[in-house]
Order: sequence, then structure tokens, then C-alpha cells
Amino acid sequence: MKRFTAVLAAATLTVGLVVAAAPPAQAGTPHVLGRAHTAGRVEVNGGAVQYSWPGVYFEGRFRGTGVGVVLNDTDNDYEVQIDGATVDTLVKPGQITHWVTGLRRGVHTVRLVKRTESQWMVSEFGGFVAAPGGAILGKPAARGRQIEFIGDSNTVGYGNMSTTRECTGDEVARTTNANLSFGAITAQRLGADYQINAFSGLGMVRNYNGHTPGTDYRTYYDRALLSVDGDVWNKPRTWRPQLVVVGLGLNDFSTAVNPGEAWTPESLVAAYRTAYQGFLDKLRTRYGRHTIIVVSSTYLWNTTAFADAAQQVVTDRNAQGDDRVRYWYYEDTGLDHLGCHWHPSLHDHQLIADRLDDFIGTLPLRW
Repeated sequence: MKRFTAVLAAATLTVGLVVAAAPPAQAGTPHVLGRAHTAGRVEVNGGAVQYSWPGVYFEGRFRGTGVGVVLNDTDNDYEVQIDGATVDTLVKPGQITHWVTGLRRGVHTVRLVKRTESQWMVSEFGGFVAAPGGAILGKPAARGRQIEFIGDSNTVGYGNMSTTRECTGDEVARTTNANLSFGAITAQRLGADYQINAFSGLGMVRNYNGHTPGTDYRTYYDRALLSVDGDVWNKPRTWRPQLVVVGLGLNDFSTAVNPGEAWTPESLVAAYRTAYQGFLDKLRTRYGRHTIIVVSSTYLWNTTAFADAAQQVVTDRNAQGDDRVRYWYYEDTGLDHLGCHWHPSLHDHQLIADRLDDFIGTLPLRW
């Protein structure tokens, strides 16, 4: 029997690593986001931008034979892509300028994406810098399609690159790749900008196995910097997702309520449904009445409470007149759960993305 555990947690290239002698503020533009596109939740801090959520990405354009990526991050892993192809993975890079050189002369694109999840680390990106003789060009245009993914470890891509289900904490970090999560795969197929606002181990009202009572996903949702109490992300007017996919409930219901917790199984369902409606109210206020919100659930081997409660949330919402909230249940069939701690593997994320693609095709989206 399967179990589910959702725990905290085209050119010849020469790739080189050069440690920066100055902090990220030395980046080649007065304002990093003047020459780099991102749809992620970031905060500008002097000459750098700071961020915490997994899957945050930065995209740029440059002319020449090389580009440097200015970073300050001792905890997370990144992918560097040139012209759409991954050329390097940076593991806990620290304070560096990472150089990709030896490119053919001409105009290229560069993309940096944060693969991992580290809620208590504030990461910094100091921009892209051109190799001698080159130049950083105007940033790529924002995409017209926008999707926000909200969820837990499944949405993060927790341990999805692992070859074993048994993983240490460090192995989880090194094998987590939000850039290959089902949300990122789906958005990239659709040519959409996206956010992955996901936090492993947290539920709508109850966290995995009842840990850290008094907090839940809603504690952190409004933040850009997860470790900063009271931080509030200043949403730019340019972020108006046509689609929001919410997947919260695995951690609420995958483990039995422990003695001493605030709920009975019945009151947990009631609290979950009430909190979910409040969260949908928040999303409606933030994004307006035209955004389609998908409430998702999936199989749990020991209970149907998650699927039943999530579906009832949508039924109740529709009865209140909001017909742009839809329910999506993604089947467990064909999933191998070979990621860390029985999480979806890369194979599984591809399958889930296929199923989400099919479901999105049924929605009345105004792309």
C-alpha cells in the first residue's frame, strides 16, 4: 500500500566560476529589474533583489560571447540556461559572479531559476553582467499569460529528482527541482509567466502531523521574504494571473489528528472548509472576478477527507454565484512516487502536467 509523506522540506560553451570581490550591488545596471525580467515575488534592496519562494526566475538578453550571473545565496541551488538550454547547475553558490563564456558572437538569452526550497534563507540576485566587449540588452518582454501555483511539497517539486525514496535533509534539497515541477512544466508549455508559491509541510489550517500549531500556509502567503515576520509583498500592477491553481490539503488530512491537537476529524474538515472560503475571498479581492481559480486535490491512501472537503469547497462557492472556481482531481494512477519520502518523481510531475494541460483546455480562459 502506498503511503504519502509531506515533510518540511546550441553553442560550444565554457562554464567558469569567479568569486565576486564585491557584494551583488555591483551589478551592471542601477536597477537590476531594469535589465532582467521576473514574474516572481521579489523585493528590491539597493542594487539587488531579494526573494524566498521556490522557482523564482530571472531572464535577460545580452550581446557577446559570455555573461555573468551575480548571486548571493549560501543555501539554494540554481539552473543557468543559455538560449533555452541548461548549461550549469549551481549548488549553494554563495557570493559569486558565475560566468558562462565561449559562446558564439551574437545575441543570446540567459535564464536563472531557483530550484530549491529554503524558507528561512533570503536569497539575492545582483543582475546579469556582460563579458568584455559585450553588453546587457533590454530585458525580455513579460508574457501575456500568467499562472500562479499555490501549494505544498507536491507543488514545490520536493525531491522529484531523487532515485530513492529514503533521503536525508541535504539529499532532499539537492534533488528538489521546482523548475521541473508540474506547475513550471505546465506554464512553460503554455508560454506563461508563473509563480510557485508553495511551502512544504503546510496545510490550509493544519500542518503535517500537527507540527507548529498556530501557523499554516496562510501565515506566509502574503510575504515575499518568508523568514521576515510581517513582510508583505507589494504586488505590481503587472501581476494579474488569469489562472490560479491551489493545492492545499495533503498536510491537513494525510495524518491522523494527534491527541492534544485542537481538532477532531470532523471539526478539522469544518475548519478547513471555512478557511478555504476565506482564502478564496482573498484571491478574489486580489485578482478580480475574471480570474479562474482551480481548487485541486488528489488521492490519499488512508482517507477521502481531502478530496471530499476540497470538492465541497467548490460546490459551496459555485452555489454562492462564483462559477469561475473549478475543482480538479488529479488521479494517482500511473504515478510511481519515487521521489524523496514517497513524493512525485520527475516522471510523475510530467504526468500530472499532462493531466493539468488537459484540464486547463476545458476552462473558459481569457488568454
